[in-house]
Amino acid sequence: MTLTEILSVAFILAGAGFFVAGTVGLLRFPDLYTRLHAVTKADNLGVGLIAVGLVLQDPGWAHAAKLALVWMATLAGVAVAGNVLAKAALDHGVPVSGVPVSGMPVGSEPAAKPEEAER
Repeated sequence: MTLTEILSVAFILAGAGFFVAGTVGLLRFPDLYTRLHAVTKADNLGVGLIAVGLVLQDPGWAHAAKLALVWMATLAGVAVAGNVLAKAALDHGVPVSGVPVSGMPVGSEPAAKPEEAER
């Protein structure tokens, strides 16, 4: 095996590893928001690493440009989809684990307003 082939395999395996890490995050994290974060970040990096590995296997400009476009489309699509899902969940009152939608920690009371504290 040449150095290029070894690097290609290393990039592809690293990308697959990020996909596995994102899947583990999807299964292990407690709420929708942290699960979205795990999947979007890990999968974007995984696609990029796999694209680099594939470019090393076939270093033509046309092939590299197509893979770069696929990666850019994936970056944009996953970012938009993640934001839309998180916004819809927030609008429908899906709580963050341990924090209600109001943003106050569970079991705490909001601070008194200054005019109420003087009475």
